[in-house]
Amino acid sequence: MRILFDRGTPVPLRQYLTEHSVTTAYEEGWSNLSNGDLLKESGR
Repeated sequence: MRILFDRGTPVPLRQYLTEHSVTTAYEEGWSNLSNGDLLKESGR
């Protein structure tokens, strides 16, 4: 499962999701997007 952390998600949670593909909005270059726009970009 792909999981995308937005700005408010504590990144240390990633260590508990080792069975999944976890990335952050920052890593994707989406750190300045609002939630609605973030959802649109992550669906592409």
